[in-house]
Amino acid sequence: MTTIYLMRHSEPFKVHRGIEDIHEDLLFSNIKNPLSVDGEKLAEKISNNSEFDNLDAVWSSNYVRTMSTAKWFAYRNNLKVNVTDKLGERIHGINSWDELPMDFERKQFIDENYQIGYGESRKKTTDRIYSFISELLEEYKDKRILIVGHSTAFMFLLMKWCNVEYEEEYSFNDKVFFDGKWNYCETFKLEFDDNKELINIENIKV
Repeated sequence: MTTIYLMRHSEPFKVHRGIEDIHEDLLFSNIKNPLSVDGEKLAEKISNNSEFDNLDAVWSSNYVRTMSTAKWFAYRNNLKVNVTDKLGERIHGINSWDELPMDFERKQFIDENYQIGYGESRKKTTDRIYSFISELLEEYKDKRILIVGHSTAFMFLLMKWCNVEYEEEYSFNDKVFFDGKWNYCETFKLEFDDNKELINIENIKV
């Protein structure tokens, strides 16, 4: 059995944009946003939970806040943080938050192909991450892997296996395992059999 932990990043630093930053690329700005002081403390605290002992690998998206979260778990297990853009957040496809339609989130939830600008649809995001997860299941068979990523991207991925209600409960095999309220460092433990089939999922309260 192979175990994969999906963990949302810890609390990021709240950026208040000044006039000098107004032309900065939104995607780049989102990628480089670091953790807050409280976010660093939270990640360090949770890394001491015995649930995350004896990890075989730690992976992160290429966002600063995910790498900064992952480093605590890598350090605890004497590992390095592996980084890939394949685990990145869903790309909105806009240059300013003012360009985002009011009903964007709901439309993406309902229609897997809905996207705007140069952004990603739910289907594109899911396919990107699922393809990488499949590679990990080949490379780390019978191992324990932590992946630190992003709530929307992980929600889209979980919809591949689970029944997910918009801003409500998640269930797997008719059993509710999550209330839909994403906190920082929210974690899910996924267990896969030798055929790479998901056989169990639980929300780890840390």
